[in-house]
Amino acid sequence: MVYMLKRKLILTALICNMCLTLASAPPANAADDAKFEMTAPVTEAENGEFTVTLKGQNIQDLFAYEVKLGIDANNVEVVKATTAIAGFSVPPILKNNEITFAHTKVGKVTGEIGNVDIGTITFKAKKAGTTIINWTNIKIVDSSLDSKTFSPNASTNFVKIFGDLAGHWAKSDIMQMVDKKVVEGMDDDHFAPNMNVTRAQFATLLSKALDLKDDTGNNPFTDVASGSWFENSVKKAYAAGLINGIADDAFAPEQYITREEMTAMLLRANAHATGINIEDMTVKESIKFSDESAINDWAKKAVALAVESGLMNGRTESEFAPKEHASRAESVVVLKRLLAELN
Repeated sequence: MVYMLKRKLILTALICNMCLTLASAPPANAADDAKFEMTAPVTEAENGEFTVTLKGQNIQDLFAYEVKLGIDANNVEVVKATTAIAGFSVPPILKNNEITFAHTKVGKVTGEIGNVDIGTITFKAKKAGTTIINWTNIKIVDSSLDSKTFSPNASTNFVKIFGDLAGHWAKSDIMQMVDKKVVEGMDDDHFAPNMNVTRAQFATLLSKALDLKDDTGNNPFTDVASGSWFENSVKKAYAAGLINGIADDAFAPEQYITREEMTAMLLRANAHATGINIEDMTVKESIKFSDESAINDWAKKAVALAVESGLMNGRTESEFAPKEHASRAESVVVLKRLLAELN
């Protein structure tokens, strides 16, 4: 009777106290051979759902356990938690970006020994980008109701990709810039990589990438309306010397940006960040694209310098396509190159 009562007490304690700290549990010492790992069979998917499996090695008498995982609740939610170990589970509880999941065997039975599949937890990413799951803690209770606490310090990453990036040449670069919060999707599931970029949009991307300071100066462009979504970004980019207008008083914010315009802005952004005057920069190699004659004179030096430094490539090996409109994918890739060079 006493034995069964103690088992009921430990089950009750797991249910009632699972969100309390584990300070009362003695930490594992160097003599303990138990090891833990967390694996994710799938680390990238469009629908955002993924599972992590928790495993233990050299386990000695696992009768009950309490697992704690660290997450960012703004990015991911728990769908379910399961275990193949017979007994009773407490559903996952979220508190302060920490998931607690507990399970206990029931009755007069022996604990698990050796290599043990502790449990599998299914998550769903709420938005595109990288989600990190950290396995911070596991408290193991043996069949004698003694407990030990271990710190697995294991982590795994999962990337929810936009549905229209599957197989896209710029997928990796785009997702990296999403994680840096420089770019966003059109919605939670679509990035629209082949959509054209406007001059205002690219100016905004540059402002975010370089973290330009707000500018309280006058706005010289009559077509950049007060209160427009891009007003502040255009003002910051103009004050930093990143952009020029198509005329003294016109920026053409909604006009699609051409590849030579993007190149000029990109090179000015690099010069601003490094403190280098473009006029002092020397072109080492002449432009070798077959459509060189199509590049405007004001853009030729910028194109030559950008290609030379690796910030820009041609649309093909032989053509730069200066008058073609730049896509969202292209704009993100060149921004990534810029940040990589600056770092």
